[in-house]
Amino acid sequence: MASVFRSFRAIKAIPKPAFRQQTPVFRTFASSTIVKAGGPAPPQLYGPGGKAGEIPTDEQQATGLERFELLGDLHGVDVFDLNPIEMTRMGTLDDPISIYTLQPDRIVGCTGFPADSHDTIWLACNVKKEKHRCPECGCVYKLDFKGDPALLAGDHHH
Repeated sequence: MASVFRSFRAIKAIPKPAFRQQTPVFRTFASSTIVKAGGPAPPQLYGPGGKAGEIPTDEQQATGLERFELLGDLHGVDVFDLNPIEMTRMGTLDDPISIYTLQPDRIVGCTGFPADSHDTIWLACNVKKEKHRCPECGCVYKLDFKGDPALLAGDHHH
């Protein structure tokens, strides 16, 4: 064991410079990289806010999607359109049920024809495939894409 320690004594110390310049280890926000998605930013939906000494209403203080929904309600528009599609017929390969969409992909829930004739079957529909058929009842759906054509390029993110 003593021979091991003697071998360390034979190694000479490496001389260190007398003065070493200190470099900061932090990184400021100004020098941070910024990643931006292409295209313009979405419109900002801000209300005017409440007046001094008053309690603001929902319309005055709501922002974002909540404000978008409140403005739609004021104009009598259901902005999210959560009502089910009225099935007046069975969708066939020759005459499929048309589903309005602003995105190239959409989840469609089929309950059969007449309505509620089977449990809800969820279909992952997209515009690349022309028609989508429910495996339970055979009802056929087709997406009616009305969104931005740039989304069809395939480089969209959810």
